[in-house]
Amino acid sequence: MNIFFKHLNPDKRKPKYLTKLDQIPQLTEREKRELQKVNDKFVFRTNDYYQSLIDWNDPHDPIRRIIMPDVQELNEWGELDASNEEKYTKVRGLEHKYTSTALLLVNEVCAAYCRFCFRKRLFMNENDEVTKDISEGLEYIKNNKAINNVLLTGGDPLVMSTSKLEPIIKQIREIDHVQIIRIGTKVPAFNPFRILNDPSLLEMFKTYSTNEKKIYVMAHFNHPRELTPEAIEGLNLLMKSGVSLVNQTPLVKGVNDDPEVLAELFSKLSYIGVPPYYVFLCRPTLGNETYSVPIERGYEIFEKSRTLCSGLAKRARLVMSHESGKIEVLGMSEDQIFFKFLRAADKTDNARFMAFFRNPEACWFNDYQEASDEFSLFSQTTVKAGCP
Repeated sequence: MNIFFKHLNPDKRKPKYLTKLDQIPQLTEREKRELQKVNDKFVFRTNDYYQSLIDWNDPHDPIRRIIMPDVQELNEWGELDASNEEKYTKVRGLEHKYTSTALLLVNEVCAAYCRFCFRKRLFMNENDEVTKDISEGLEYIKNNKAINNVLLTGGDPLVMSTSKLEPIIKQIREIDHVQIIRIGTKVPAFNPFRILNDPSLLEMFKTYSTNEKKIYVMAHFNHPRELTPEAIEGLNLLMKSGVSLVNQTPLVKGVNDDPEVLAELFSKLSYIGVPPYYVFLCRPTLGNETYSVPIERGYEIFEKSRTLCSGLAKRARLVMSHESGKIEVLGMSEDQIFFKFLRAADKTDNARFMAFFRNPEACWFNDYQEASDEFSLFSQTTVKAGCP
């Protein structure tokens, strides 16, 4: 890690945001010219703390891969709303896909931007899905008593000042039937000083993460090198403040598509006390072809990584956030691959088991559907239809 950060007093460690390629001295002039075409299409933002984690002598450095543009992002592949989130938008800034869970888009800014982001559409000028006025969303939640989980996302809620985030948390806590508040964030990896330097944030968590109604921080560490001493300290402060922590990550080509790397990430998280939760297969989002790992290769990487871990480190599930629901990859035989709906938009599909003939080129659930004359759907106990 850059010694600039290592030797500063905690209250003076404030990363500087970088939004222009000219601010990255390690890039050649040719690289800047080529990558500017990517920046003209997809937003670029990082900070000098996170940049200090990059080994610039390694052209395949995984941290560089997470944060620095790649010319292959210009390949025509995928779509901006790959899971059709618009379909589940009930009022501006609120999505309601699963009966018990509502999603509030409370911010359109991140501490830095992952190149493989599935919501990059939010950071484009013409997007208006996010709203700073969540009153309609709160009213919708109040009127839907089946909602017991609210996920705050965006953008990244922890980029907001505590003075802006706390009123949102407070208003949600005043809704009796909401038991869990979740915050999806990569701030603990991108900028742990947001946690280390703001006691008011930790006090806010202590106030609203109660014995019976917890706040969950859904952390987003993609690679073990992100787990710096500062990041680990930040995670421990969050836990001491009373929140529950889990980690989720996409499986990203060139970042963690290696069983040993993924196992190291799982293991280090378990040592800290942060359970691995979901590993997501990359959605077919516009520009993300270069980051996508085929499903069957992804399953093999995932399962191999789990064999290298203890039980506490192997709790993650390999899933896709598909338009129809959250689909877990359960296993493969020589000829078939098996899926299951963990959560389904249509509740009659919950826990439904599905089998398809294998397709090594498939990167998304649709690739199996489109190769079949009909779905090959099974329930847990009853065969619904034969294999295609």
